[in-house]
Amino acid sequence: MATTDIRAVPTPSLTVDQVLSTTRTVRKRLDFNRPVPTELVEECLRLAQQAPIASNFFHPHFVIVTDPEKRAAIGRIYKRAWDGCVPMLYLLNEKIGDPAHAAQQPRVFASAAYLAEHIAEVPMLVIPCMSPRPDGQPPWIAACLWGSVVPAAWSFMLAARARGLAAAWTQIHVMFEEEVAAVLGISYADVAQAAILAVAYPRGTEFKPVYREPLENYLHYDAW
Repeated sequence: MATTDIRAVPTPSLTVDQVLSTTRTVRKRLDFNRPVPTELVEECLRLAQQAPIASNFFHPHFVIVTDPEKRAAIGRIYKRAWDGCVPMLYLLNEKIGDPAHAAQQPRVFASAAYLAEHIAEVPMLVIPCMSPRPDGQPPWIAACLWGSVVPAAWSFMLAARARGLAAAWTQIHVMFEEEVAAVLGISYADVAQAAILAVAYPRGTEFKPVYREPLENYLHYDAW
């Protein structure tokens, strides 16, 4: 696949706070027609490797998917997972008491539905993985595994944002994880997929902080 020289890719000038406050799941604004340079993504992944990992041992793996047929196969599985989780999402939305938060949810739902219909068109899917699998492990080992792969995946998204890329973090495909593993030749018995990061250049460059409920609703000192 043809790649682009990293030096030719414009990098927005963002402060750390701007990167942290404007990196989020981007769905409807992903540009399906612009290729993503693999060298640029590998640069982001090298930065992601600097994220903390438990005992300096549990190194996460990343599977990059650009092959159109494999993306299409994953897309069909993902759409089936989305269709299966829609009723649960409606129930969760009914439990939101904050009016401003509730007002966001129809847009979020529509955006997620859009990704479910079009994820196969995203030029690059990055799948962070961990080995051994956390399921069946003692809770503290499972925590070490998740605590190693999630920071790295998030660091990748931050690095991508700082370099003009966008990504959508999603994980509902794990409903049918073994099927995705078969598509990609991942040993399901040994390797767990933590998420799918749908990576593309965004349409437009402006991203704003999103509304979050007041911190005091979720802040606890010394006791719950």
